[in-house]
Amino acid sequence: MKKTFSDLHLHANPKKPEDARQLIAKAAKLGYSLIAVPTSPETSQGDMAWLREVCGEVGVDFVSRLDLHPRSQGELLRLLRKFRRRFELVCVVCESKEIARQAAKDRRVDLLNFPSLDWRKRFFDRAEAELASGGLAGLEIDMGLVLVLEGRARVRLLSSLQREIAVAREFHVPVALSSGVEELLLLRMPREVAALAGLFGLDEAEAVDSVSRVPVALVQRNRLKLRSGFVAPGIHVVREGDDC
Repeated sequence: MKKTFSDLHLHANPKKPEDARQLIAKAAKLGYSLIAVPTSPETSQGDMAWLREVCGEVGVDFVSRLDLHPRSQGELLRLLRKFRRRFELVCVVCESKEIARQAAKDRRVDLLNFPSLDWRKRFFDRAEAELASGGLAGLEIDMGLVLVLEGRARVRLLSSLQREIAVAREFHVPVALSSGVEELLLLRMPREVAALAGLFGLDEAEAVDSVSRVPVALVQRNRLKLRSGFVAPGIHVVREGDDC
C-alpha cells in the first residue's frame, strides 16, 4: 500500500505568495501529499483560504494548524478554549517548563514543539513524556535544525534528540518528523528525512512512520472530532429526529 507522507510544519508564508507557492509546489513534487502550515490566532481567514487553494492546485491535502506561544498556563488554557475547535491541529511551542507540563497533559494539544537549541531549555524529559502519554500530544521534531546546524551545535542537538527519542519510546509518545523550514533548499524527500532520523536513534520503520502513519493518524483523529456528529471517541450521532 502506498504511504501518505506528510509535513506538518511547512513555513509557507501567505504574505509572501510567490515564495509560498514555490514551497508548497516543491513539497508536492518531493512526495508529500499532506501538509500543515503554522498559523497564529491573528492569521486571517482569507490567508487560510488562500493556502488551502494553493495546496489544492498542486494536489496536496491542506491541514489547518495553529501554533500557540503562551506566556503562562492561564493564557494557554484561554487560547485552547477559544481556538481548539477551529483548527485541525494545535501545536504548543514550549519555551518554559511550566508551559511544557501544562501542554503535555491537556488532551486538546496535538503537538509539543521544543524550539530551543540549548538542551537545558528542551523540556521533554521523563516527567513530560509521562504527562504526554496520559494525554494525546505527540512530540514534533523539526528536521530543518539538523540540516542548518554545524559542528558542536549539531552534535549537541543530536545528543538532545537522542535522549528525547529514548524517553518518547519508553512512554509510547508518538513522534512526528516535520521540516520546520521556509527555504526551498532545505526541503528533503520524505525518505531522506527518515534516513536523517537515524542520526538520533529512530530505526528505519519508526522513522518512516514518523513522516507517514503517525502524523496522518493525528490529522484523521482530529478531523473526525471536528465533525458535527462527534460525541466522544467511538460515539457518533448518525441521525437526529423524533423518529430515531
